[in-house]
Amino acid sequence: MLIPLEQRLVDAADDVVSRLPADGTYLNTVGSAVMDVHGDVHTGANVGHFTGGPCAELVALGTAAGAGAGPISLIVAVGDEGRGVMPPCGRCRQVLLDQQPDCRVIVPDVDGPRSVPLRDLLPFPSQHPDAEPPRLLRFSPQHWSSVVDGTKTATTRFADPSSLGPVTLLFEFDDTCRSLPGVVESVEHVRFADISDPQAALEGCTADELRTALRTHYYPGIDDADVVEFVRFRVVGRG
Repeated sequence: MLIPLEQRLVDAADDVVSRLPADGTYLNTVGSAVMDVHGDVHTGANVGHFTGGPCAELVALGTAAGAGAGPISLIVAVGDEGRGVMPPCGRCRQVLLDQQPDCRVIVPDVDGPRSVPLRDLLPFPSQHPDAEPPRLLRFSPQHWSSVVDGTKTATTRFADPSSLGPVTLLFEFDDTCRSLPGVVESVEHVRFADISDPQAALEGCTADELRTALRTHYYPGIDDADVVEFVRFRVVGRG
């Protein structure tokens, strides 16, 4: 099920499709919409051509870049003639991995569209060696205040790789995004069962409490042997 923020993006792509010329040609058949970390939406349509014209997702990315958008947090494509939400092709998946690796993608599913991490669509990726894309660190909106006031400076992640350096701290509310400039200062890899009390204390709890919270609210299928990342970060301009 899509949250309102995601449905708003699907509606924007639907609006593009509704305005495509219905002339029976293959030139423009898919609309796409992207949302940046500020909640701004940018759209585009594919340009069909036998030489390999750009997909709608790439046109939307270019439109966003031309508008000075921030890093992209969410993307969707919708087909004409009632085809609905469409998954990105292989080329688009690779482009997104190299340019916006932390974005989520709205894809069709048996119970309706849902959003998934881009990395789930490329389980054995090969990333361009010279790629230096902007990075995102996502948070539940309930953590906004504690990150803003500096009381939360650590987070534990599973199958959501982080890297040292500049990062956008992203909070997705029901109707919009809010973001803060940040820096990832350290990334420790530890078995889930080996999370320590000193590490958990940085998240305001004991190790047992942290493991319970992670299993209950975020990673219900996680095993004791799984490796998680313990990420320490700060908001730029503080400390």
